[in-house]
Amino acid sequence: MAESGGKEEIKWTTTVIISSSLKTYEIATALENQSHKIRYSDTVENGSIIFSLSGVAFLLMDAKECIMSAEEIFINKIENFINIHKNSFLVLFAALHGPEEWKLMFRIQQRFLGSNLRILPVHNTANAITLMCTIAKTTSKPYIDGICYRMITTKAYIIEQSPVWKTLQKIKLGGDAINPN
Repeated sequence: MAESGGKEEIKWTTTVIISSSLKTYEIATALENQSHKIRYSDTVENGSIIFSLSGVAFLLMDAKECIMSAEEIFINKIENFINIHKNSFLVLFAALHGPEEWKLMFRIQQRFLGSNLRILPVHNTANAITLMCTIAKTTSKPYIDGICYRMITTKAYIIEQSPVWKTLQKIKLGGDAINPN
């Protein structure tokens, strides 16, 4: 366990369902090395990674392959993916996100505007894993409960300490002169 600012950091692990098409890819090996329980499946969309306990799914696509292929092919793949997964992310790999890649992302965003798809441009496997694990971790049940609790506590503290709130309290307490009834 690592020490960070006096708090012990517990290593987070979960079950990850990975498309069998990614079995030999570096990303699958890297997730295994992080001690996640890996399950390979032929029934999920090719190129997908699903963090089932968090309810998030990621579709991995190479930007250059998308640019080189017919648009309807990768659009259909994305459409099938978001129709199955409520909380979906498109992880778009490119060593450099130049004008062609940004145009591709813009076309995808235009096509799926208003849907549950979010696009994550990444440069490498390490970058992709960091983003996917962060999203999956923060949306998993124990962590989301902790985040909600901290947000409620912070909100209550801000309201208590707010000069506006204190002024409103004074007006309310001395408000009989203002209230005509």
